[in-house]
Amino acid sequence: MDDDSSASRGDAFHSSGDAYDSTGDAFVSAGDASVSAGGNTGGTRAGGPSETPSGAAAATGRATTPSATPGEDTGPAAPGAAGTAGAEPDASALERFRALLREQRVWDTGDAGLPAFDTERAPDGPLALFHRWFAEAAEAGQPEPHTMTLATVDAGGLPDARIVMLHDADARGWHFATHSTSAKGSQLAAHPRAALTFYWHSQARAVRLRGRIVPAYAAETSADLHARSTGALAAALAARQSEVLESREELARAYEAAWQRARRDPEAEATSWTGYVLEPEEAEFFQGDAARQHVRLRYRRGTAGPDVWTRELLWP
Repeated sequence: MDDDSSASRGDAFHSSGDAYDSTGDAFVSAGDASVSAGGNTGGTRAGGPSETPSGAAAATGRATTPSATPGEDTGPAAPGAAGTAGAEPDASALERFRALLREQRVWDTGDAGLPAFDTERAPDGPLALFHRWFAEAAEAGQPEPHTMTLATVDAGGLPDARIVMLHDADARGWHFATHSTSAKGSQLAAHPRAALTFYWHSQARAVRLRGRIVPAYAAETSADLHARSTGALAAALAARQSEVLESREELARAYEAAWQRARRDPEAEATSWTGYVLEPEEAEFFQGDAARQHVRLRYRRGTAGPDVWTRELLWP
């Protein structure tokens, strides 16, 4: 994965506006009608198949289009029809999707089970607990435990999210990097607040952080980039992230030039490559539970000092 992938994942947890649906097994965005099927009747069992109501319509509260005979051409959707995400699939394709969706399992950890979370023994601040959970996720074989969802907001107030890589987590905050000229860089410049979410399926754990964004030290960001691979430097030197791409050939030419420069000058500076630090005001640690008594521990930064945190449990 690139240091700064802009492809959003279908994670069960989303960073901005989260509300936990206690009848299902996924964090869903507040106000998002498209919760998983089963959300109104007990949802998806931990380690088991879903229990389903009458399809996705029952979960979303939306009216359904009358079913067509399998294979029947129902005609194209009306141009600009409200509430559609592209062309409507035919009825049989939609039912196959829904059946596949209902078959999916969550937290199927086999004989290992889910770890316990004794909040009474949690540290006073979130950083030490994050370091411990990160190490345990890596030891449990969680793929790419350093990837996280970064949520920002654009000029119109529309939330935006993508997967990026964690570069560090220290007393200052949680570190990542991207181009200052990219969409997320522009959004952070205009609205320097964000949310981060880690989801570690291997242990049914998630960590959510919200807070202010500040720039990292330029020398530190440069040193971090040049400690990485030639490919990472070449990608940073290409430096046109989020711009419209006219053709794949244009991309190939730009990357070939960037690779040549990175090989020729391994200390070359990528001027728009910028480090950021999220200074958390809130940090939540979520531990899934097979009996649905999920544990949520929230840290909130107090007013007595930057290292003083209030700890509180939340209903799942």
